[in-house]
Amino acid sequence: MFNKVITNQTKTMVLLMVVFTTVILIFGGSVYFSIVNFSHQRFYELLKIRTTTIVQIEKSKKDLDIPENHILNNRNDEELPMERDYVFAVPEDSNFKKISHEVHIPDTFFKNIVRSGEANYNDSEFYYIGQTFKYQNKDYIAIASAKNHYVVHYLGFLKRTLITCMILSIFFSMIFSFYLSKTLFKPILKITGKVKEISSENLHLRLEPQPDNKELNELVETFNTMLTRIETSFETQNHLIGNVSHELRTPLTSIMGEADVALSINRTAEEYKETLEIILDEAEKLDKKIKALLLIAQTGFDGRIQKIDKVRIDQLLWDVIETLRRIDSRNNIYLDISMLPDNPKKLKVQGNEQLLHLAVANIISNGCKYSNFQQVKVSLGATDTDLYIIIKDNGIGIPESEMNKIYDPFFRASNTRNYEGYGIGLPLARNIVRMHNGELLVSSHENQGTTVQMRFPTIYGTQKEENPS
Repeated sequence: MFNKVITNQTKTMVLLMVVFTTVILIFGGSVYFSIVNFSHQRFYELLKIRTTTIVQIEKSKKDLDIPENHILNNRNDEELPMERDYVFAVPEDSNFKKISHEVHIPDTFFKNIVRSGEANYNDSEFYYIGQTFKYQNKDYIAIASAKNHYVVHYLGFLKRTLITCMILSIFFSMIFSFYLSKTLFKPILKITGKVKEISSENLHLRLEPQPDNKELNELVETFNTMLTRIETSFETQNHLIGNVSHELRTPLTSIMGEADVALSINRTAEEYKETLEIILDEAEKLDKKIKALLLIAQTGFDGRIQKIDKVRIDQLLWDVIETLRRIDSRNNIYLDISMLPDNPKKLKVQGNEQLLHLAVANIISNGCKYSNFQQVKVSLGATDTDLYIIIKDNGIGIPESEMNKIYDPFFRASNTRNYEGYGIGLPLARNIVRMHNGELLVSSHENQGTTVQMRFPTIYGTQKEENPS
């Protein structure tokens, strides 16, 4: 339940606080222990110098005739804070308990000195360092000790200072974490608020780019692109509903009108036959429009194609031209093969032959029809990566003001009233081309003609990308 309530902004703020606090604690601890270690090492070095000095002084004497297990010398030169120096003769039985009791130093410390030649030790206040030396074939131990005022006083001050600084740093890190998380999420919250304003009634709204924020700008651009697609889909759907309603209502009105007139009074057999022929004709038109609508729906943008093959586009074009000439001998089509590539592999695309045949046939057929069967030029060319089909006619063209509607199903330009058609050829062809990862572009000028360009990725280019070597 708590995880559902807490926001990403709060999580980010807490995470930043934890990171900053951890870094501050590690840094403060490292500084403190480094200084403590350095002070210990430095103080031991000073004591070692004092011990070496003691050894040299004792060795310079003419006689060290002292009883074993007794303190030879006790110095209070005060060269270091509360310095105390000792020289002991090593007992023959290596038993330092008596000496340890007298000077209050653990006997293990003496044994470590004898074993290693040098050792150090510290209690709560004093630091000790000792070393062995020989004099007239006898073993002695020299020890220097002093109180480390730096550790006792200055490190205590350092500890308090570091703790105070760390508390202040953690406090300021909390403030900085809050500010940083708020700054980071401010553009996202702004985008979220803008998105909430967008609905089906105002799909024209777009998100504004964020200055100096490349990642968010990519998100904004992606979202705006998605909005554009959604807006286009909504507009297309609205146009489709309107066009379909109009196109389906017209033949239905004729059927109902003819039937109503036929039933209003008794008719002769010839009149009934004539009425039924009109009803049948309108019903066939209605059937064709419904089939066209279903065909457009089936070739939508879901990318599903029933059968995929390697299709030779030059052979496909010859087949399309032959089919169109057989349907209507007036179709005047010229295939320009001057741009054919030397490598025939560049003419192959991956796709469904029937759908590609349908798309190309629709475009060429429209060119023949709307140019009053003047010559339509079909050009075929290819590069290493793409194949191009360019279909150019010299017909009635499309008014410039209506170019934005040419892909709406059942839309027909205002200058096509004298030509039969349902307005599905171009949107159907574009859907098919898109299903094959291609592109369809239309350029047109009224009374000058129309040029349609189809582009498809070739199998040759795809194989070259997969095997660059």
